[in-house]
Amino acid sequence: MDTRLKNRFIIVMIMVLFAFGASGVLAVLINAREYVNPDYFHTGQFRGEIDQYAGYLELYELNNVTIEKAKEAIEVTEEEINEHRYRYGSLLEQIDNIKIQYEPRIEEAKAVNSNEIAQSLKDQMYKKIEDVTKNFESDEHVRTKVIKEKEEKLKAFYKEKEQLRNQYDYYKDSFTYYFKDTATGEVYTNLTLAKNESPEEVMEKEMLFHTDYTMDKDYFLNFIIGGYGEFHQALVESQSGYFKGQIGLAKNLPDSNMFIDQNNHFKQKQTILIIYGGSAILAVIAALIASRKSRALSAEIKRWQPLYNKMPIDLRITFLGITAIGSILALFLLNDFLIDTYNFLSRVVELTIVLLGASVLCGLTIVQLKYIAGEFKDLESAKSVLKKSLVYRTGASLKTSLQEAFLNRSIGTQLFVVLAIIFGMGMGTIVMLYHPVLALLYVLIFAFAGVPFVMLLIRRVGYFNRIVETADDLASGHMGQDLPVKGKGVLASLAGNINILKQGVKTSLSEQAKSERLKTELITNVSHDLRTPLTSIITYTELLKSSELSEDDRSAYLEIIDRKSKRLKVLIDDLFEVSKMATGNIELRKEKVDLVQLLQQALAEHDNAIRESNLQFRVIKPDLPAIANVDGQKLWRVFDNLIGNVLKYSLEHSRVYIALAKVNGQAVITFKNVSKYELDDQSEELYERFKRGDKSRHTDGSGLGLAIAKSIIDLHEGNLDIDTDGDLFKVSISLKLEE
Repeated sequence: MDTRLKNRFIIVMIMVLFAFGASGVLAVLINAREYVNPDYFHTGQFRGEIDQYAGYLELYELNNVTIEKAKEAIEVTEEEINEHRYRYGSLLEQIDNIKIQYEPRIEEAKAVNSNEIAQSLKDQMYKKIEDVTKNFESDEHVRTKVIKEKEEKLKAFYKEKEQLRNQYDYYKDSFTYYFKDTATGEVYTNLTLAKNESPEEVMEKEMLFHTDYTMDKDYFLNFIIGGYGEFHQALVESQSGYFKGQIGLAKNLPDSNMFIDQNNHFKQKQTILIIYGGSAILAVIAALIASRKSRALSAEIKRWQPLYNKMPIDLRITFLGITAIGSILALFLLNDFLIDTYNFLSRVVELTIVLLGASVLCGLTIVQLKYIAGEFKDLESAKSVLKKSLVYRTGASLKTSLQEAFLNRSIGTQLFVVLAIIFGMGMGTIVMLYHPVLALLYVLIFAFAGVPFVMLLIRRVGYFNRIVETADDLASGHMGQDLPVKGKGVLASLAGNINILKQGVKTSLSEQAKSERLKTELITNVSHDLRTPLTSIITYTELLKSSELSEDDRSAYLEIIDRKSKRLKVLIDDLFEVSKMATGNIELRKEKVDLVQLLQQALAEHDNAIRESNLQFRVIKPDLPAIANVDGQKLWRVFDNLIGNVLKYSLEHSRVYIALAKVNGQAVITFKNVSKYELDDQSEELYERFKRGDKSRHTDGSGLGLAIAKSIIDLHEGNLDIDTDGDLFKVSISLKLEE
């Protein structure tokens, strides 16, 4: 018993040594490039911090132009005047657009005898037309507007600048700088210089680290705040020259300083990596030597090999892939534990568990590789092993089934012809949806070819069922009448044989299997959309547990947790609702509703968002009401979702067309817009759960809007179709109207 325990202990130690060694080698390969630097100040990460600080420094200290001076320096070019003038089309197009916006509203006001409102709308329309006309008559009129727009953008720039000041303060107490404007000779510094001392000497003497640095005058525009390049002239005091100088970290900074702390941490990790890498190499060598000399390991491997080899080879390869992937992940996790100097001692138990897990997975992977390699020692052995695989046996079974199906070629051929015709007719129902002419062609083919074929098939099936029933009755001991022999086919031959054997009996037993159609589809990408806010909540909750956290950071983390929690609630609520709709577990409260008025109300709810957007809405609706028996609240949500999608995903400065028309007793509502994101040709994928137009998934939507909208329309026995043409996105809704 003691010998057995000793052998198992040796095996465990070999596995642990190998896992530790493999993780150490992996750690060296991953981290060597970063930790080959002499200290933290020579890493790319610290260089990025310097670049960030330099951008903020130029923004707040070296190039701090006031908003008044910036406004005075605004210039307007001829191209900018023409761009503003033709932004919404030619003069006639802009006048027509204004009339389209106001004339229907004026007519509505007149219809309800609101003359004052009608006159007010007329005045607004004429005022806009007059303003547009002046745009095409006077450059000065347009120039004033462009200047006003630029002043608003400058206000936004300075507002954003103030919002970034706390980020500058984050670096301010750490760095020392000395810069000179090469054009004016003006010096900017927070360095204290004594008489007869050059900044280079002071930097060399008092700085722990310092570096030369040169910046263009508009460096902050390109690096800190994007989208304001047009204000280069206004935001830069001196157009010529550049800023040249040095940035450094003082020697007298406390150890609590973030960069000093990072440097100390870097050196600790560097030392640990050297020790870890060296120990790992020794561990691997020791594991290899021990594994070669250990009889216990060889005996244990041979003990399990016969049982393992009984499994099909493809199943063994699958298990090998699982353990190999698990080994790699465990080694990466082990590497993170050992390199994490901050939490190393506090996570000893977790480290032990991970080390044991990595050891087991690595051991299983190596042993399986040895087992499988032994099976492929020569070509004949490989063929024998492959013939026992699940894939090979499944293929052989399918081949046998096909051969049996064609034992009687007539039956096999007829079966495949029937399947081909049924499949073709099914595909025809899909094809005819694309064009009315195809639908007519399909109906003609079905009438002259499909119907006779169906009748023939039904008769054949009926004849076959009679034969089966007679055979079952005979098996039960009930004799019946002889079967009629029709034709010369296989079924007629079978019926004749049953008659010869006096098997003309009936059966009354037939099983029917009730199947439920799955109405809920697999929710694609749900793990991503639910995991993202959940991960943020968990992460910031862990951060809140830190006792060293400042109140400002604590408040910021709580705000993030609150926002992500609400986001998660919206996703779960939408998912629950779309699941209820997909299963039909929802009750509609139908009543007679004017769809024209309902659409108008939905647009009114989004009126502020529409006005604030740069989209042009074109709404076309009938003068008379369109009454339908629907659930107004549910249908309003459909309109609300679609209008929200239009506002969220439409290309800026494009037009949006919304139309409601009565066609053959149905209301057809269409929404058309140009997407800001590139659309795929497969528009039906947009019905899928958690599918979005934005593939980078940076928008706030749940991805369930179209799924909910389609489910609501389906519950109303209507149709919701999506069509895309390039980046043109079109949604069509059809609902039955009340007669």
